[in-house]
Amino acid sequence: MPTFMVERSLPGIPMDALAAAQKRAIDTAAKMSRDGEPVRYLHSAFVPGDGRCMCFFEAPDAAQVERLNRTAEIPFDRVVAALDLRP
Repeated sequence: MPTFMVERSLPGIPMDALAAAQKRAIDTAAKMSRDGEPVRYLHSAFVPGDGRCMCFFEAPDAAQVERLNRTAEIPFDRVVAALDLRP
């Protein structure tokens, strides 16, 4: 399944709010998958100094990842195809 990166600008976000957003992404992905829309949250990276956050998902297309983030009410700047190069 293709991988997508969600870019977010979250300057000043408290860590508890960031953790809550991550939980919403995970829970929303699980619900969408149960409902027949396969999408999986993979992981995130956060840069506290400038509030940039990158979240990675597997899904058939970018539109499904956008739908997940809108449903979970997590702000995002864009969704782009990505290669997840973790070892």
